[in-house]
Order: sequence, then C-alpha cells, then structure tokens
Amino acid sequence: MRTPIQMPRLGYDMEGGVIRSWLKSVGDTVARGEPLAEIETDKTTVEMESLANGVLTEIVCEPGAEVAVGGVIAYLEVDD
Repeated sequence: MRTPIQMPRLGYDMEGGVIRSWLKSVGDTVARGEPLAEIETDKTTVEMESLANGVLTEIVCEPGAEVAVGGVIAYLEVDD
C-alpha cells in the first residue's frame, strides 16, 4: 500500500520546515525508526524517522524545499 510521508510537527509552534537532505533514495528499503531526511526548523535541524517498514517509492520535495506541516514530502510502499 502506498503511504504518504508528511512533514512532521517537530515543535509546538512549528508551521513548516525545510528539507535539508534526503538520507535515503528512491528504491531504498526503510525500517521503522530509520532516519529518512534531515529537516530544518527555525530552531534546529533534526533527522526525521520512518514511521513504518517499506520501500521509498517517490520523493515529492527536493532538498531546499520549504513545506508546511502535514504537507506530503514523499511516498513509502508498505506491506498491508
């Protein structure tokens, strides 16, 4: 099942973040808890972890893109 990966809310007042880099590429297998991308907020840069096991099938937002909290940044193909 294709599942969207959304920009997480990393702080109470966070409205958006910037994708600094992708730590995985399209086609890579990803384990739950494994870092997917580096996200920059107005206060810090953190690694965003995968919430499921699967394969990264599409990157929607490239590094440098500013994305609102909840915006789709990639897709993960997960087992049902």
